[in-house]
Amino acid sequence: MKKLLLAAVAAAFVIPAAASAQETTTDGSRAFGIDPYVGVMGGYEGFESNPGGGIPASVPGDRLKGGLVEGVAGVNVPLGGFFVGVEGNAAKGFTGDIDWQYGVHGRVGARAGETGLVYVKAGYMWTNFDRYGPDSRDFGDISYGIGGEFGPSAIGLDGLIKKEGIRFRAEIATQGEFESVRPMVGVIGHF
Repeated sequence: MKKLLLAAVAAAFVIPAAASAQETTTDGSRAFGIDPYVGVMGGYEGFESNPGGGIPASVPGDRLKGGLVEGVAGVNVPLGGFFVGVEGNAAKGFTGDIDWQYGVHGRVGARAGETGLVYVKAGYMWTNFDRYGPDSRDFGDISYGIGGEFGPSAIGLDGLIKKEGIRFRAEIATQGEFESVRPMVGVIGHF
């Protein structure tokens, strides 16, 4: 499965060749077109005492949690005022029980104003926990969430940030049957 994730990330870097010069908006952000992107996000994930994906129930009453730094790469394809896309992610835990996470998601959304978008996503996420040792297996489950991205002018930063293609993202996701809560925020660079 790691090969699948690497292939998705590689595709996100090949697609920019197809995305020729695109018009920009009044605040310098690029308007919508075939939209490859990369980004950095940070946040937290907390699991219930026995999350799905085969995590052993041998840790009763224990909540697995941790802070995350995540890299994302993907591409959006416009369909009028809507878009579809695919995104791969890899996250490293910097505190708590999570060692690594990686996954791939499909996204569907709509434009929000001149530079923003709102979306829902669904896919699969694998998690490796520090608690089970360095050679422990990865535990996987379905993952889904909602989020939004907004250009600098949409949140009042047009005088401070003039960089073309920068959007701010906020999203919340979960795994399995609402077995975790995963709020994340970050900066996305569209090219």
